[in-house]
Amino acid sequence: MKAETNLKLIRIMTKYFFIAIIVMISTNFIAAVGGDSQNVDAKLRLNQLKTEVSVNLRQNILPYWSTKMVDNHNGGFYGRINGSEQVFPDEDKGGILNARILWTFSSAYRVLKDTTCLHLATRAKDYIMAHFIDKQYGGVYRTVKSNGEPSDTRKQSYTQSFFIYGLAEYYRATGDTDALKVAKEIFESFEKYARDKESNGYFEVFTRDWQRSHDRLIGEKTTNDEKTMNTHLHILEAYTNLYRIWPDKRVADRLRNLVEIFLDRIIDKKTSHLICFMDKNWNSTSTINSYGHDIESSWLLYEAAYLLGDTTLIARVRETSIKIANAASEGLQPDGSLIYEKDLSTGRVNTERSWWPQAEAIVGYINAYELTKNVKYLDNSINCWNYTKKHLVDNKSGGWFSSVSESGAVGRGDKAGFWICPYHNGRMCLEIIERVSIK
Repeated sequence: MKAETNLKLIRIMTKYFFIAIIVMISTNFIAAVGGDSQNVDAKLRLNQLKTEVSVNLRQNILPYWSTKMVDNHNGGFYGRINGSEQVFPDEDKGGILNARILWTFSSAYRVLKDTTCLHLATRAKDYIMAHFIDKQYGGVYRTVKSNGEPSDTRKQSYTQSFFIYGLAEYYRATGDTDALKVAKEIFESFEKYARDKESNGYFEVFTRDWQRSHDRLIGEKTTNDEKTMNTHLHILEAYTNLYRIWPDKRVADRLRNLVEIFLDRIIDKKTSHLICFMDKNWNSTSTINSYGHDIESSWLLYEAAYLLGDTTLIARVRETSIKIANAASEGLQPDGSLIYEKDLSTGRVNTERSWWPQAEAIVGYINAYELTKNVKYLDNSINCWNYTKKHLVDNKSGGWFSSVSESGAVGRGDKAGFWICPYHNGRMCLEIIERVSIK
């Protein structure tokens, strides 16, 4: 009897053991299928995003700039097109605009292998070489007249950075050694004259012969706003691209220094927002949260650290990058868009949906998704693109509107001009094309 009881017990235990095994296998299978399903869904969504931005780049952004902005009378590109598609042929030609056109068409040629882009990139490079380079004092002019004569000869750090960025990209796309040579020369002049050798970082504005000026050209409110997040971000961006094609130790050192300036000085350690303006000694003079700059910096910082190849620095920047992306999310709206900024001292919120923060949000949240595989960042990116293609892409006349209101009404801003260029939106498209291509 005892033997029979033991046998029944053994059978019951065996039965439940196998049931437990089956449940465990089923659970793991379901989890695996669910995980694979989620991965497949993400890949499908990424590929759809890539397809849509690729079409927008090829059929909207690049054609708009190649057909409407080319100045066949004076050479180069026009200085302005307003929101009604009116060209201003006598408008001064901005250095930032021309350098960004150079970067965009150079990068587009490198990625797309479209010779039309090469033609436009070379046109930009040739015009820059002939009219923007200061052969006497080094560096580049801020603007030239429509006929190519210098108009604003001040040396603005922000402007210098974009010429390095654009010329480096042209060399990267074509191997043109003259472009590399001039990029190096601008780097040398900038490092010689613009650096704050006492407190680190870079000052903002100089006269033609590199005497420091306190002119306020990038949103500074007082003379105490001696250093700006915006300028340092674009110097970092430029040095990243320069180091990519010229892996010189000194460039690496200056680039690493810029990354550390952001980590130690510019990123608010409590909020992870960027501090927009600072005095000479890096004390904050700003109460603005700029959501577009936040999300833009989150991916540009990681790009710089990754290129430098220091695993410790990469890990530190990776963690910080996600914190910045989360901070920028405070500006995300239910419609998918990213508002412009908030002034913490007054509580005023600028609810304008400007074109460039949307472009940077699309890239920045894809970058955050790649680093974490957290699907909420993918959602943020795709939702922002869905908003952008509905409200900011001009499907009638081409190009993008520069801004829309909270209600979706198109703003009165220019379609092309000193600050309005194909760089933020063009770069967004190119980043998505390249990032999804390597998956």
